[in-house]
Amino acid sequence: MSLETMNKRTSNRTKMIALMVILAGSLTLTGCGKQKTPAGMPQGGPAEVGIVVVKPQRVALTTELAGRTSAFLVAEVRPQVSGIIQKRLFTEGSDVKAGEVLYQIDPAAYQASYNSAKAALARVEANLIPARLKAGRYQELVKVNAVSQQECDDASAALKLAEADVEAAKAALETAGINLAYTRVTAPIAGRIGRSSVTTGSLVTANQAAPLSTIQQLDPVYVDVTQSSAELLRIKHNLATGQIKNKAKSAKVKLLLEDGTPYPQTGTFKFSDVTVEQGTGSVTIRTVFPNPKQVLLPGMYVRAVLEEGVSEQAILVPQRGVTRNPAGNAMVMLVGNEEKVEPRVIKVIQTVGENWLVSEGLKAGDRVILEGLQKARPGTPVKAVPFGSNAAGTPAGAPKAPAANK
Repeated sequence: MSLETMNKRTSNRTKMIALMVILAGSLTLTGCGKQKTPAGMPQGGPAEVGIVVVKPQRVALTTELAGRTSAFLVAEVRPQVSGIIQKRLFTEGSDVKAGEVLYQIDPAAYQASYNSAKAALARVEANLIPARLKAGRYQELVKVNAVSQQECDDASAALKLAEADVEAAKAALETAGINLAYTRVTAPIAGRIGRSSVTTGSLVTANQAAPLSTIQQLDPVYVDVTQSSAELLRIKHNLATGQIKNKAKSAKVKLLLEDGTPYPQTGTFKFSDVTVEQGTGSVTIRTVFPNPKQVLLPGMYVRAVLEEGVSEQAILVPQRGVTRNPAGNAMVMLVGNEEKVEPRVIKVIQTVGENWLVSEGLKAGDRVILEGLQKARPGTPVKAVPFGSNAAGTPAGAPKAPAANK
């Protein structure tokens, strides 16, 4: 081997050793750099999370219940005497007044009965006059023994019989007059009348099963909604524990129509039924709504928003910040005192707008994470910033309660 070849090999070995030293130094520096970052913290500092600070506030609690409308008054028009319908005196679908004549039944037979009863009354009244005079004379004559006591007693009895006949005739005349008046079928209540089930010339009978027509009073109207007995027990429990304060029985009620639009008029609470329906486990609640423009028709499906009461120190948490653990319990992620993520199991009662109403697990001053939950692992340090500050440029603050009903 020549001297030149040996020098080349020595030079290559030297270069190889130098390169290995450089690589080892780089790996050492990289390892030192990693050890400077605390365990569990990403490079560049702790992750930012958007939070809201829990602040108790006054909230009016409401319940939205499904129900249907019904007429305030309903009267089925039926004849009280039998006969042939001579006229129909109303327009179907129109508004009628109480006492307005709707049908005219042929009155001929009832007029004749009335005239006969009137004549019978005149006859017995004519017989009453001599009976009264005779009884008066016999009362004087019996004192002087001009007539016997028996004859006097007979005259008195004849007078009483004549008087009774007059009273009976008067009653018969009154009955005949009532039946004659019943030939004019009138509206028992004011309201809107529906279609007629009979026409002119139809035979009707007294107190028949099928009504001639139906009248419904549509202003105001009832709205009957159903509430589960479990919800009713929950409200009573909240009232008993002081979580909410009871409202007066005249609490205002809002209404949502079938298409979701709010009804412009405000209703009032009427009463709550005392019986739970066994089939559905629900209780009927009746409310009353003014209906001047008759927008609400009987049988419409609506949703009523009833006031349960007022919570003076309610704790609300936006729904986006509440999750469920494997056991199904509601929980939130908080930023603790050491600026680390802490899971907290809470108890929610109901939704209030876009928030949950919390009864247990949170207190004033707790910082609930709403944004960046994917980075908020329990025990990891985070940087808390007001929720919405990144997007809007200003802090969002605590959740707001829905606007009170006006």
